[in-house]
Amino acid sequence: MDIYIIGLTVVGIASLAMAWMPAITQKTGISYSIWYVLAGIIIYTFFDFFPTPDPIREEDYAVHLSELVVIISLMGTGLKIDEAFSLKGWAIPFKLVTLTMILSIAGVALLSYYILGFDLPSAILLGAVLAPTDPVLASDVQVGPPLEKQKNNVRFALTAEAGMNDGMAFPFTWLAIALALSGGTTSGVIGDWVMKDIFYRILVGVALGYFIGRLIAWLIFYLPRKNSAVEMRDGFVAVSVTLASYGITELFQGYGFIAVFITAITIRNYELDHQYHTKMHSFTDQIERIALAIVLILFGGSLATGILGDLSWYTVAFALGFIFILRPFTAYISLIGSGFSAKEKSAISFFGIRGMGSFFYLAFALKKANFQYADELWAAVSFVVLISIIIHGCTAALGMRLVEEETELENEKKDIEVS
Repeated sequence: MDIYIIGLTVVGIASLAMAWMPAITQKTGISYSIWYVLAGIIIYTFFDFFPTPDPIREEDYAVHLSELVVIISLMGTGLKIDEAFSLKGWAIPFKLVTLTMILSIAGVALLSYYILGFDLPSAILLGAVLAPTDPVLASDVQVGPPLEKQKNNVRFALTAEAGMNDGMAFPFTWLAIALALSGGTTSGVIGDWVMKDIFYRILVGVALGYFIGRLIAWLIFYLPRKNSAVEMRDGFVAVSVTLASYGITELFQGYGFIAVFITAITIRNYELDHQYHTKMHSFTDQIERIALAIVLILFGGSLATGILGDLSWYTVAFALGFIFILRPFTAYISLIGSGFSAKEKSAISFFGIRGMGSFFYLAFALKKANFQYADELWAAVSFVVLISIIIHGCTAALGMRLVEEETELENEKKDIEVS
């Protein structure tokens, strides 16, 4: 049997099925990510002629496939946020990507160092890898398409957080890499890390992201007013801009994840009410879902072929504690004084979904340096993502519906009091 042709067939069927998945998710309340992971487990359990999806041994494909999914998702995430950017209006997402992220990284690093027995580089890497929430798997808790005009504080906070924190976790990933390369010693590492991996790389990512975003927005929205012949009508422009923004920024050794999201936000804010945003977002969403179908099946296959082989009971306890205690606790702290209701704060704190970003960071770091606990890291991260997919995938739709119903009731009460 021709494995290549069989692979094409599986990808085609999986992509085709994705066309119905959002509607199925809406009807059943269960995220489509669960079905695709389950499909991957079944395929690799009963058919042995597919190549083993082993990210531990095949680092290149693990890095680049997860990287592609994340950057496309970041563009789509930025394009669909209707909230105009401002420091005041985005205060809550900024707290989530600073205070929550730092507390989360510190908590994971301490737990993995003292409980899981990891060395310092591996402990910090696990903290960095698990810090970002996922822009790919979190569609059930994020805002809808552009120009939907349905303001929801919880969805906006989770969407903006997912867009920003994929890039903001990178400095800590580089810190873990630097420590691994130095043999675990901090001598001469911290200074270079602060100057290059925090200040320089973030500054380059923000600056190039904004510049590219302004340039593309000018080409899309301003120039056609002067000459209708140069009007852009194709949605694929968004993916093209994604690749260009990411590639240019990485060439300058900046953070491409940050640049892509800044580019998307800059384009979106140039003309917030332009219908072209809907076309660009629609195209990125379609490409993202096709790529995601492939990655989720491969993830299911890796589960079936032993990626959890180095999982221990300590790791299981750690993963459950991270999802149910550490993330909710650190996020809730950040939301104190936000003015959100208790149910809104609980929803934002609980729905910190983990996924593709974690896979990318781990594969990226393991490709750059040798980590003593590489197998254990893959087992821990894979289990956290698996639990997140199951728990959040089964509760996101219902949880968000309950929060939205409470918000509507409160708004109705306010209207009655005003009248």
